[in-house]
Amino acid sequence: MKISFLIHNAYGIGGTIATTFNLAQALAERHEVEIVSVLRHRERPQLVLDPKVSLRALVDLRHEKEHPLHLRPARVFPAAEYRHRQYSELTDERIGRYLESVDADAVIGTRPGLNVHLALQAPRRVVRVGQEHLALDRHSPRLRTALRRAYRGLDVLTTVTEADAAAYRRKMWLPGVRVQVLPNSVPDPVLPASDGTAKVVVAAGRLVAGKRYDLLIEAFALVAAEHPDWRLRIYGTGEERGRLRRLIESLGLYDNVFLMGAAAPLEAEWVKGSIGAAASDFESFGMTIVEAMRCGLPMVSTDCPHGPGEIIEDGADGRLVPVGDRDALGAALLELVRDDGLRRRMGRTAMENARRFAPAAVVRQAEDLIEEAVSARASGRRPARDRARIRSALTGGGFAAQDAARVLRSSALGTVRRGRR
Repeated sequence: MKISFLIHNAYGIGGTIATTFNLAQALAERHEVEIVSVLRHRERPQLVLDPKVSLRALVDLRHEKEHPLHLRPARVFPAAEYRHRQYSELTDERIGRYLESVDADAVIGTRPGLNVHLALQAPRRVVRVGQEHLALDRHSPRLRTALRRAYRGLDVLTTVTEADAAAYRRKMWLPGVRVQVLPNSVPDPVLPASDGTAKVVVAAGRLVAGKRYDLLIEAFALVAAEHPDWRLRIYGTGEERGRLRRLIESLGLYDNVFLMGAAAPLEAEWVKGSIGAAASDFESFGMTIVEAMRCGLPMVSTDCPHGPGEIIEDGADGRLVPVGDRDALGAALLELVRDDGLRRRMGRTAMENARRFAPAAVVRQAEDLIEEAVSARASGRRPARDRARIRSALTGGGFAAQDAARVLRSSALGTVRRGRR
């Protein structure tokens, strides 16, 4: 088969880019695979891409940032989508032209706005797979309303957790669309796993408010008070760096907590630690959790929706604690810091349990999904309705009405506020 991925910007750094590269490279062992990047802002991708996967861009911002059509807002890409300001009539035109002429058996969109393009503009001969990397409940009512209409044009919609797949089945009425879990994959480690002896806790991700590195630093203060020879290393960049630096200084942890900046690949940093940590209020999946576990680190994480609870087996390969609970997070870290044997046993179990996220396992699921959809498209088959689908229609209609009401209230409030100015 020929498989084409449509992605926002393959030349940056982020979880969606990493998991797209991982899946594309694994599929390229048996299929012809290309990645089509809507935007490009630099000469080469920041992440390494296997040469078996072709890469091309539709709009090169190095030369076309001031293109007249790029100065006009997009009309196809939904206005309620987070990235809308980066899209334009030029991206509408280029994406439409690409989809009109695509020769792939299947095209995979990688964010809501691109899934809308795919559902509305891809020819019927092409299997249209929409990937959701952010949970349904994190979308605004306005965006959910737009997706309800557009996503009916997809053949398959994938989510990264079962909890989110269940939410789509319950809250959206998508007749004829297969909603299926397809977790992110993490490449097989190439370095020896952590032996659990280093007195280092490792965390990684964007330094943004929702990741709650402030909570992690405060929890680690409890560790440092009892075990001052332990260190916390946080990898990543972002808007919270200055605030986190001030917090570290105010807690007197400048010899224990270090903001390490960006690192790619992270495997070399994971294996230098003995415990992985995450304190997010919300995770669509938890890519760094899997990365740490694949390197032999037991994981201490908040039990936030949706990913950690589907990745970590509490008490076996890590610990799950309530969201926002500094003391519980600190106590879980201390439990592993104090007990060398427990930490190493959990690390070995983490490495074993995380194998289900290896590329080979995930690519088999992806291949099955795509091949079944291609076969169904060729034969003209569509999923039969059953009682569950009828129930989905009823409940989905209820959620649709709720979102529509929220959108109306928001619009009315906006009108009132504008009238008061």
